[in-house]
Amino acid sequence: MIGPGKAFDTNRYFVICSNVIGGCKGSTGPSSINEATGKPYALDFPFITIADMVHAQRHLIDFLGIDKLLCVTGGSMGGMQVLQWVASYPERVRSAIPIATALKHSPQQIAFNEVVRQSIMADPAWREGNYYEYGQPEKGLAVARMIGHITFMSDQSMEEKFSRRLKSGRFSFGFDADFEVEGYLHYRGANFVKRFDANSYLYITKAIDYFDLSGGRLIPGGKAIDTRFLIISFKSDWLYPSHQSQEIVRLLKRRRVDATYCELSTTYGHDAFLVEVEEQTTLIKHFLDKTFNGYLVVSEHDV
Repeated sequence: MIGPGKAFDTNRYFVICSNVIGGCKGSTGPSSINEATGKPYALDFPFITIADMVHAQRHLIDFLGIDKLLCVTGGSMGGMQVLQWVASYPERVRSAIPIATALKHSPQQIAFNEVVRQSIMADPAWREGNYYEYGQPEKGLAVARMIGHITFMSDQSMEEKFSRRLKSGRFSFGFDADFEVEGYLHYRGANFVKRFDANSYLYITKAIDYFDLSGGRLIPGGKAIDTRFLIISFKSDWLYPSHQSQEIVRLLKRRRVDATYCELSTTYGHDAFLVEVEEQTTLIKHFLDKTFNGYLVVSEHDV
């Protein structure tokens, strides 16, 4: 969705995307070297929040000399960062597109994340987080990803993609992966281990669980904002169900914020925000065009 002529048209807009604090793909996280010890931080790394991630991003745009962003957007945890940007720095965000996200995690969402964390920490190779010189807790991290991936899909999408098809055409009557869906989950888990740090997974899922902009925290009483919103949800998403996006919309409407809501019909579940490109592109292109043109009119009037 990013590139020339796409939803986020790089012929027209600059796109900034930074790895989050606590991650393992550039920004400082548990796998980074602690200068005090010369070893990875591991569990000495401080707990981080979505607000910490956004504060770091604000330092980045300060460094780049950017006073205001035309739009902040993201799905799932990225959508939480969008909301946090508006809560922390509304004057620096002209528009916001939170996708398949929530103001706070429900008990069910927290429960899934806790099972994910426990699967990692139950692996003896985790070594209380001090595994870097020995290798990843691969089994625990793979199971964590398998659990997470199930929550991203819907019952219908799994039926369409796998049904009860067998890998070899017959049962093994053992504990090997007989069904295609089992093999797919094993593949997903094994691949994730190669590219992600287990401790980062623990810290990031905890940050998501701590996130809470409900109860007037998104827009405090007496405060007005002029940020435009496009909120997108997906009908089959049971991990971040549409009613959580609708809660965001109701809050914005009560505060008289310019907000548009779209619920897209899809069978992909939470995965839809990553794969339903065509419909999202139409919505986002139109929204950004209107935002950008409106910003130009205001700017010219100010001059």
